[in-house]
Amino acid sequence: MSAQQSTVMGRLRSFYRDRRVLVTGHTGFKGTWLVHWLKQLGAHVSGFALEPETSPNLFTLTQAEASCEGGSVIANLVDAAAVRDALTRARPEIVFHLGAQALVRRGYQQPIETFDVNVMGTVHLLEACRSVPEVRTIVVVTTDKCYENLEQIWPYREPDRLGGHDPYSASKACAELVVASYRKAFLQQAGVGMASARAGNVIGGGDWAEDRLIPDLVRAAQQHQTITIRSPSATRPWQHVLDPLFGYLLLAERLSAAPNDFAEAWNFGPQPDPVTVGTVARRFIELLGRGAVDVGPTASGVHEAQLLAVDSTKAIQRLGWRPTLQLQAALAFTAEWYRAQILGSTDLRELLNAQIARFEHDVA
Repeated sequence: MSAQQSTVMGRLRSFYRDRRVLVTGHTGFKGTWLVHWLKQLGAHVSGFALEPETSPNLFTLTQAEASCEGGSVIANLVDAAAVRDALTRARPEIVFHLGAQALVRRGYQQPIETFDVNVMGTVHLLEACRSVPEVRTIVVVTTDKCYENLEQIWPYREPDRLGGHDPYSASKACAELVVASYRKAFLQQAGVGMASARAGNVIGGGDWAEDRLIPDLVRAAQQHQTITIRSPSATRPWQHVLDPLFGYLLLAERLSAAPNDFAEAWNFGPQPDPVTVGTVARRFIELLGRGAVDVGPTASGVHEAQLLAVDSTKAIQRLGWRPTLQLQAALAFTAEWYRAQILGSTDLRELLNAQIARFEHDVA
């Protein structure tokens, strides 16, 4: 093994080079970052997702479709035939399943659609994977909210009970059960490695989703408004998008080499302890250099967990993964991106790729 391959990033570049990889949800925030990173690693990327929901959106701003050399299919996961056709054409070796209805409050507004996409969409994907013999590795991304939240002060570990008060959280717990069932009933005996990944509250440049803290802060700052934080004392496991994506990339590599040893659930969360919503809001506004927040006590209108943290010891010890960007660095990366977008003075695709390169340098 060469000196370059002996580094973590060198090993990943060697592994992903020329591999066919399909990303569901590739037009979303996390999916777009993953598509660009896989392209940098030399993978042959395909995508399956809905049209980007927001304007602006990261997928369009960074011209991510150009990185999908294997094709970019715009369709819904609830359409089983479309999912099957996309996988049959792409014939990926590795599948990253990020496609989902990913918003807690929208889950209250659209519970049927949330369960349909997050549960049956996952079933449709795994059924399609079964019919494509080239698929050997699958990483299904769920969420830290798949645990039955007991409002406890200690972080959740992978064996803890699944659950969910709200439809989004419950649908992701159901998706975890689907993954476990398909692994045991079908994929394990076929030699296909499949794992689920449970990440924390992800931040980073280019997220414009509704009812998320950082996008809401940026929108308010652009409109010269003071934003009121609805749950300032709630804690969340904040992390930059590149940290969990790094975990997914490592997990797929390990699954490919030893599918039976790594085919299970994995937490990817920050260290040290989670930080309150109000603290993150104030720090981000300072780094952004504009905007104002009111962090007085407010009612959110719907039930949302107040205490949430995940224990990533297993990923640290067995995958060799660890959080690279501490919170202040994660917020600085994020503010840098949004300042560039607001000012319009930087090629956002180049900035995204530059931030990936800086992250890789820290990892390697």
